[in-house]
Amino acid sequence: MKKYFAEMVGTMVLVLMGCGTAVSLACGVDTASVVGTSLAFGLSVVAMAYAIGGISGCHINPAITFGVWLSKRMSGKDALMYVIFQIIGAFIGAGILYALAPESGLGANSIQTGISTTAAVVAEVVFTFVFVLVVLGTTDEKKGAGNLAGLAIGLTLV
Repeated sequence: MKKYFAEMVGTMVLVLMGCGTAVSLACGVDTASVVGTSLAFGLSVVAMAYAIGGISGCHINPAITFGVWLSKRMSGKDALMYVIFQIIGAFIGAGILYALAPESGLGANSIQTGISTTAAVVAEVVFTFVFVLVVLGTTDEKKGAGNLAGLAIGLTLV
């Protein structure tokens, strides 16, 4: 149960800090907003990797959990429980953010960036693939990055 709770807390921190930064910077498309939001998400992952990584592996993302499960590094039961607790953590993080900044609303950013929905989906798929690849590679027991894995993973997210 401890590892599931760790996933919930880690996901809550990721959503609260990453999305909180996006909200505080008004979700702009200017360089400072993009870099600030990117750093908030990436550094949240670095912090959580070192805080809860020893407990749960710090997936804090269903895509990572799915990749770990597919690579046969965890059971289906654990994968399902991780995802359930990650979703709970995401709702808690979003709820705290909404309590802190109710004017931000609950919807997605409405700023027009000139990127089509198709392009956005393709980008998400490719970037998620790269992210999961880095996580699986850096956390490999034999060829992984050891204590530097959390830093490599967080910087990849940035």
